[in-house]
Formats: sequence, C-alpha cells, structure tokens
Amino acid sequence: MSAKTIRNYVAFVSSVLSYAVKMGMIRDNPCSRVTLPPIEQKEKEVYTLEEAQHFLDTLEQQAPLRYQAFFVLAMYSGLRRGELLGLEWPDVDFDGHIVTVRRSSLYTKEKGIFTDTTKTKQSQRTLKLPDSVFSLLRKYRMEQSQERLVLGDRWRAGERLFTTGEGKPLHPSAPYRWLEKFCKETDQRFLGIHAFRHLNASLLIEGGADVRTVSAMLGHSQTSTTLNLYAHSFAEAQARAGEAVANLLETRKRSG
Repeated sequence: MSAKTIRNYVAFVSSVLSYAVKMGMIRDNPCSRVTLPPIEQKEKEVYTLEEAQHFLDTLEQQAPLRYQAFFVLAMYSGLRRGELLGLEWPDVDFDGHIVTVRRSSLYTKEKGIFTDTTKTKQSQRTLKLPDSVFSLLRKYRMEQSQERLVLGDRWRAGERLFTTGEGKPLHPSAPYRWLEKFCKETDQRFLGIHAFRHLNASLLIEGGADVRTVSAMLGHSQTSTTLNLYAHSFAEAQARAGEAVANLLETRKRSG
C-alpha cells in the first residue's frame, strides 16, 4: 500500500481506539506509538505558459464546443473534474461573470453516474472569471439548447452544462479519454485533466496571489494543503520578489 493509504488506515483505526479509551475499554491507544511512513512529495508536472497557449489555440480551431468550454473552464477556474461535470446553468452568472460551485458529478460501478456534495465545505465556492470564458459559454449554451430542442422529452441531463449529444450527463471518464486522443492527434503533451488545476494554481502564484487566495480559489480545506502542494512555486515566487527588491535598491543606489 502507498504511504498515504497506510496513514489513512492508521488514522481510522486510531479514531476507533481513541473512542475505546474514552469509554474505559482499553487503557491507551497503541496507534500513538506507530511509526508512519513518510509521504514523498513528487514535483507536479505542469504545462508551460507556451504549451497552455498552444493548447488553447488548437482547442479553438479543432475541438467541438463542448470540450472547448470544458477545458477553458478547467484552465481558468482550476476546478476539479467532478466539480466541472457537476456545474449547471443556474450556477453560471453571465452578468456578473461568476461561476458558483455547489456539487460534484461522480461515477461508481454500483451507482453509475450520480450527484454528490463537493469534496469539502470549502469546495463550495464562487469564482469570478474573465469575459472571454463567458463568451464561449454563451456559444456553447446556444448549441446545447438546439440539441435539447431536437431531443425534446428524451433530454435526460436536466440543467447540466456538460452532456452527451444524446442529452445524458457526461461520464467522468469521457473528458479524460477525449483529451488523451486530442493531445495525440495534435502532437501535444498529455498530462491529464488535473494538470490544468495545477497550471491554474501556478499562474495564480506567479501572478502574486497569496496562499489564502490560492487556497480559496482551489477549494482546499486548509492553507497548509496548498502550501504542501505548491511549496516549490511559492518559493520561486518569493525568490523573484526578493530579486525585484534587490534590483530596485541597487538601481536607486547607483542613481544616488
């Protein structure tokens, strides 16, 4: 098992034993003496700004509106895949340029596609996005409305943004499979859907956003999660800020 899985199991067992201590069934919690394996933080692969721009260009030229909307939203919002698939049109405020995250769309073999709450309470959030995103969403909504009219009573996706051509909620694996094929056909690096979330975070940090802002945008329950995931990006941003201060002071010193 992975280090993370082991830690999750130990945490669960520990909570049971802590309750047993509280009820006087045992004297102490043996889990407190367990040595846990360290979790190795791997450097996350992120698209460069040039790769991201090239992806957007080819997306606009070659992709259907459904996937243009999905991946532009993924890049600009940093939403998780389930959060993107759970979006409904009432969540989109075209006048205020705001998208509200209220639910996730998930899949299991037992349940099929189903709607669930977001990953954490903090994941329910409101994001203000650029006008270009909403211009694309307007085009996509118009196209979907035409598909909906054709299907009539056979439409089964309700108000969901991302649906199949037959009007069913989009399967969570569909965007991943489409992206993999698209990247192969257009000779681009394939890093998976979550890479757009990492790209969004990296661009926020590079743009000078503080950890609380980045954490809120990503829907993390704690800022420590954001710091752990993007420690390298924050360190680089701080180094650049330090260099800027030093350069400014040196310039003033020479001019003085």
